[in-house]
Amino acid sequence: MNAKLQGWLRLSNSERWRFVLLLLELPVVSLLLAMIGYSRTRRAIERCSSRAGTRNPTMIELAAAERLAQLATLAGTHGPLRANCLRQSLLTYLLLRRQGFCPALQLGARRQDGQFDAHAWVELEGQALGQADLQHRAFQPRSA
Repeated sequence: MNAKLQGWLRLSNSERWRFVLLLLELPVVSLLLAMIGYSRTRRAIERCSSRAGTRNPTMIELAAAERLAQLATLAGTHGPLRANCLRQSLLTYLLLRRQGFCPALQLGARRQDGQFDAHAWVELEGQALGQADLQHRAFQPRSA
């Protein structure tokens, strides 16, 4: 049996449903980024998820948020449309905001083998979601 099928069979029914929805939603995020750019896409996400910050996650909800980020990564890397970390993170950010949480969308960079390497991820309650070995440092806002 091939590895993708084995992975699919290991998912619970609710995870399979979430995965399919992520596969359908990632192209929308990609299209928005292509048409209106990052800043306007992020503002649109924040407008359509106005419930953000209304509650703090429980430990179970934090674990579910971690799993959501992992599934977004799987959908972005194994789905029919390859979606990079920015697209995966924007979608995770949107879905968590719609649940009433206050996630932070982080953009960062590092040098690897002399090359600049950028990365995007989502943090919730200070925890970087879906990041087993995060080596990037988040960009800091400039002080005025």
